[in-house]
Amino acid sequence: MIEAILQQAVRGESLTSQQAETLADACPAALPEVMATARTVRDRFRGDAVSLCAIINAKSGRCAEDCRFCAQSSRYETGAPSYPLIPQDRILAGAERSADDGAAFFCIVTSGRRATPAELAKICEALGKMREAGRVRPCASLGTLERAELLELRDAGLTRYHHNIETARSFYEEVCTTHAFDVRVRTVRYAKEAGLQVCCGGILGLGESMAQRIEMAETLRDLQVDSIPLNFLHPVAGTPLAEDAPPLAREEILATVALFRLINPTTEIRACAGRQEHLQEEQGKLLDAGMDGLLTGDYLTTAGASPEHDRELVSKHGLKVLPGPERKP
Repeated sequence: MIEAILQQAVRGESLTSQQAETLADACPAALPEVMATARTVRDRFRGDAVSLCAIINAKSGRCAEDCRFCAQSSRYETGAPSYPLIPQDRILAGAERSADDGAAFFCIVTSGRRATPAELAKICEALGKMREAGRVRPCASLGTLERAELLELRDAGLTRYHHNIETARSFYEEVCTTHAFDVRVRTVRYAKEAGLQVCCGGILGLGESMAQRIEMAETLRDLQVDSIPLNFLHPVAGTPLAEDAPPLAREEILATVALFRLINPTTEIRACAGRQEHLQEEQGKLLDAGMDGLLTGDYLTTAGASPEHDRELVSKHGLKVLPGPERKP
């Protein structure tokens, strides 16, 4: 049974939820074989290049939403920084620095349910200058925007919009109650309708079951997103999940990542926050489990891996870093 499922996966056929659960149940004994298949699928359908991306926390804290994992929610005492939209020159300097570090994408991130019209105008101006410089592919994560606003961002120079669904529909109310799962899905669809690439994933380790992780992977497949960023919960003191969330085991992480690859054989899958804390010196195993992207540098409110570390990690695993756009004269 397992061998037949893996042979189907190698052909690039997305697994059904039942097939994915069968493989999950067979782990950890079958984990080496499942990971090897995921790596083969990645090599066959994604190639040998790993995409690096970087982010800048352009507006921090002051968020009224109640996402139980988030250090930037105003409902929790976390000590996270709080400040308004940063000046344009800091955004542009961050983009240049990230390009120098080998990042192909650079994402402007703002806290809160959505960026205001005034903030969007300033961000559009920065996007225009990033497009003119041509050194990175501009990305943004600005909340639950409308279709017309996403079109304006696209016309200003945006190439990719980031908006996570966070977890499975069946578990979402355990994570957030101030806005619905369908609101997040609607924004993803609006971004696709605006002609933008979409970066959409979530967080593993919120208390969801393996079946719910598989459910999330299937939702992302059905939404036809372009990139799936996966975070691994690193609980922040002061948030509800700092006390409630069970720890993630190494084998559990790797099995989940491999299943995401086998359910989404042709989609970019990126390792983001929490990989250092959970895997430490074994972060490269994520590449062995089928990933082909890394969020490099610092995260929104926590420190990340250095670009030098991630470039070396990619090289050690026989892969290469996907180049960014060529510098314009």
